[in-house]
Amino acid sequence: MTKVGGLLTGSEKALAIGAISVMSLLPVVEMVARLLGLTGIPGSVVFVQQLTLWVAFLGAALAASGDRLLSLSANTFLPEKWAGPVRVFGCGLTAAIAASLCWASYQFVVSERTGGKMLALGVPSWAPAVVMPVGFLLVAIRAIRAAGPKTVHRLYAALFLLVPLALAFTPQPQGSLVLWIGIPVIVAGAVLGLPIFATLGGIALLLLWSVGQPAATVPDNAYSLMSSEVLPSLPLYTLAGYLLVEGGASVRLLRVYTALFGWLPGGLTITTAVGCAIFTWAGSGVTIVSMGGLLLPMLVKARYPERFSIGLINGSGSLGLLFPPSLPVILYAVYAKNVHIDALFVGGFVPGLLMVSMVSAWGVLQGMRCGAERSKFSFVEARKALWDAKWELAVPVIVLAGLFGGIGTMVEAGAITVVYCFIVECFVARGFSLRNDFPRVALECVTVMGGVLLIIGVAKGLTYYLSIMDVPATLTNWVQVHIHSKYVFLILLNLVLLVKGSFMDVFSAIIIMVPLIQPIAARFGINPVQMGVIFLANLELGYLTPPIGMNLCLSAYRFRKPLTTIYRATLPFYLILLVGVLLITYVPQLTTWPVEWLGF
Repeated sequence: MTKVGGLLTGSEKALAIGAISVMSLLPVVEMVARLLGLTGIPGSVVFVQQLTLWVAFLGAALAASGDRLLSLSANTFLPEKWAGPVRVFGCGLTAAIAASLCWASYQFVVSERTGGKMLALGVPSWAPAVVMPVGFLLVAIRAIRAAGPKTVHRLYAALFLLVPLALAFTPQPQGSLVLWIGIPVIVAGAVLGLPIFATLGGIALLLLWSVGQPAATVPDNAYSLMSSEVLPSLPLYTLAGYLLVEGGASVRLLRVYTALFGWLPGGLTITTAVGCAIFTWAGSGVTIVSMGGLLLPMLVKARYPERFSIGLINGSGSLGLLFPPSLPVILYAVYAKNVHIDALFVGGFVPGLLMVSMVSAWGVLQGMRCGAERSKFSFVEARKALWDAKWELAVPVIVLAGLFGGIGTMVEAGAITVVYCFIVECFVARGFSLRNDFPRVALECVTVMGGVLLIIGVAKGLTYYLSIMDVPATLTNWVQVHIHSKYVFLILLNLVLLVKGSFMDVFSAIIIMVPLIQPIAARFGINPVQMGVIFLANLELGYLTPPIGMNLCLSAYRFRKPLTTIYRATLPFYLILLVGVLLITYVPQLTTWPVEWLGF
């Protein structure tokens, strides 16, 4: 059994590395062929979209094998004696929901095969979709295995599989009763650490089942979203970020910022804020986990208090969320209506600078108060640092040229960034090895993105239910009747998004909340780009909102501190960024003026 499991995992890893590698190369080949007037690879765009599906489900299966599916992780507050039963409950519920989604995906594949649709080069549309039921099946199996070290634990978890089987034979009129029981159980599971995909997927399945919709609706919506034209750019930009971090770019860039700003009062805090903002587009978690270990000793050595230093790193961990090529901005533009990606990046640039400046200003003030050390400015050191990091400093230019230069599509821009970063880190800086490092980095990227894309996919099914039940129109009408002031609406929106951001990841929040909020914002005449920036800025602050904002949990993990310590360290930066969010919300010119000036 162990040999079979090892062979299976090895095959998954090989397929995952191959999928993300081909995804990175195909768009570049296609773009170069087009620029040279040559015939490209037939169906390359379609195959890249389908490979996104493979990255999602192979990554989800790998994340499940390492117990890395994203969850709220609130069960850390429970007494130790409850840990075993809670784990059995969570794993059993995860297995039951994953098995249900597996069956739903199988039905979707059968439907696609019956339809006879072809993709390109004679490949039927159902063939790539096979990875969906296989991925969910692997997640279900691994959830049962993760229930505990003993066979009895796994048997108890496996008993949860009887629940979806029983529901299959439950008469439809009992749907409301099942909802009243099922949804509270799933919500309780979420509080106890149930993976986010299982929470959203389970609720979506129950709601759609209660109104007579086929279970295949969830994988159908997931498939349509993951195989869209722009979504493949998410794993590509994430891979580029990992390549830079693993290749040592963060060290070289920190040296640049230290040389340029270290001589100022509180200069090291400016370095921290700017450095974290640069790398946030690779993911807030990547920034804290990878750069926190570099920055904290530097700050403490420069005589900054440890609590302040942890709070600074934590508060800076999502500062770059509005800058290109931020993954949440791309997803928001993909999913929202009447919002172009380039306009959203332009609109978010000044608000993003505002947030970085506010955190830096507080850092400068604290640096002056505690008498922090300052480095002496050296033109020689600054020139040498800039020269050593020249290739990494060119990355933003590559990204911006790809996004706004009209050279290629969004996916091609992401692929170009990946290839450029790989060449720089592997062959120029030589801090990265194709043989020793790339497989590990590619697997890490696929694993992380698998967990994220799985959440995005099942959340789309929940959004579909809200759509067919006309919830956006109902909510819009309610707001129109009871709320007459745009500013009252914006205050309520701030509160709702902060609460959402404190327990829901930014990606699923976008998928679920945007269709509800957009029509209401339009009723009040709020600019769509400003609405997008407000939405993302609030969710950025949600990373720092107790009790379990993502940055709070990651900092507790990275710095090995209790969450209560992290709360106290982060509070000043939370209040500073809250002021920034309010300015972004109630001073629309910060967002709209650059967009209008540049003619977007």
